[in-house]
Amino acid sequence: MSTQPAPTARTQVERLPERGHYDRETIHAILDQTFLCHVGFVAEGQPYVIPTSYGRSGDVLFVHGSAASRMLHSLAEGVPICVTVTLLDALVLARSVFHHSMNYRSVVILGTARLVADREEKLRALRVIAEQIAPGRWDDARQPNEQELKATSVLAVTLGEASAKIRTGPPKDEKEDYALPIWAGIVPLPIVPGTPESDPVLPPALAKRVPSYLRDYRAPGAR
Repeated sequence: MSTQPAPTARTQVERLPERGHYDRETIHAILDQTFLCHVGFVAEGQPYVIPTSYGRSGDVLFVHGSAASRMLHSLAEGVPICVTVTLLDALVLARSVFHHSMNYRSVVILGTARLVADREEKLRALRVIAEQIAPGRWDDARQPNEQELKATSVLAVTLGEASAKIRTGPPKDEKEDYALPIWAGIVPLPIVPGTPESDPVLPPALAKRVPSYLRDYRAPGAR
């Protein structure tokens, strides 16, 4: 059974608190089902929210980008950070427009990012990110050279202050609306990968040899 750490004043879910979850098992499970996050921060007095890929290792989230990135440069200096991850599972269509909703799973992480400066840790972090996106790809592709490592920044964010919020189930209408002759229910929105498409400049023989981990690729949430 997973533990349920007490939320902090900043992570406590205020609206619909019954949807809030604070245990690491739930938070890890959501983070492991995608690889896209949005990072919020303030730089030079201006707020920014930037989408980027990530990978999780234990209680640490690694995000990466160009060493010239304003986001990574600002956060590496210890600027407070907010990382959000959202999985959209279904549209929830109620009898009334007011009660339309979505089924979702989300995580909010608050903290301060740490610049990953050690070369070996940076390589491990980049591997974590690559493997979260496409398991098996890191060992199949060329490894980063020194110039590429220098051009890439990696930040580590701990999950010390994090919370999840989840909605599941059918619509919830006003009691008097259940008698209305209006269809209501959910529309699932699964992520279904398409067939891999080879780079047009690949030699024909190589183009036919799509790696098995890509032929059978499944979205992280379906693995």
